[in-house]
Amino acid sequence: MRFGFGKNWKKLVSILDEDRIVEAESSIKSMLSCENLKDKSFIDIGSGSGLFSLVAARLGAKVNSFDYDINSVECTAYLKNKYNFNDDIWKVEQGDVLDKEYLSKYDKHNIVYSWGVLHHTGEMWDAIENASDLVKEDGLLFIAIYNDQGWKSTVWTWIKRTYNFLPWPLNSVFSLLLFITVFTIGFLKYLILLKPMTYIRPYFNYKKKRGMNPFIDWTDWVGGYPFEVATPDEIIEFLGKRKFSLIKSVTISSLGCNEFVFNKNKS
Repeated sequence: MRFGFGKNWKKLVSILDEDRIVEAESSIKSMLSCENLKDKSFIDIGSGSGLFSLVAARLGAKVNSFDYDINSVECTAYLKNKYNFNDDIWKVEQGDVLDKEYLSKYDKHNIVYSWGVLHHTGEMWDAIENASDLVKEDGLLFIAIYNDQGWKSTVWTWIKRTYNFLPWPLNSVFSLLLFITVFTIGFLKYLILLKPMTYIRPYFNYKKKRGMNPFIDWTDWVGGYPFEVATPDEIIEFLGKRKFSLIKSVTISSLGCNEFVFNKNKS
């Protein structure tokens, strides 16, 4: 079973505005500690909506984007055409990070970006290794991988499989009921602490979360299958053996993604 991420991303593309683009741009600048990407090559593995490929192109990078899901490819191509970027600046294709023959067509890049993608391939460690192979010496690898939460991750694996097993519209009803349950539990917890607005406020300012949308993100989360997880230490150790040094990370103690920026050491 595989979740159709592209169909979900088309919803984000339909509401994409300049504010969301600016927020996504700010998140890239912050994690990569830069103001622009002029004269840099940038490859977006699993481009999804195409939002971050667009940001990289606007920041001056030469961009390659690919995704396994044809609907995601169409989203990315739509943004490329909407903002008038030609193939010399931004190329969009359908491709698979697990396909080494496909990846061999690409040169090494200054920045390899794959946010929340590699853990949905069904072969996460192979996907991480293949992505890392596309990084130039002294280049950057920016990835986000689901945090390993032990039994909680096991429960969510079951939930995600159930969502994908159910036919429409039952899967949508399942997702809605689950959202109501999770939201209510979280709200009651903060209500007991006399801080209900602390819980609610982020939903009204969700655009500041990488330019995303809460309901699109929720569907992405509940439906996102295949689903694999890792601890930060596992990611750091795995890439450390491949001559990468961690230069920045944002880690969490809950469900969600840990973010990492690695530098590929010079020989």
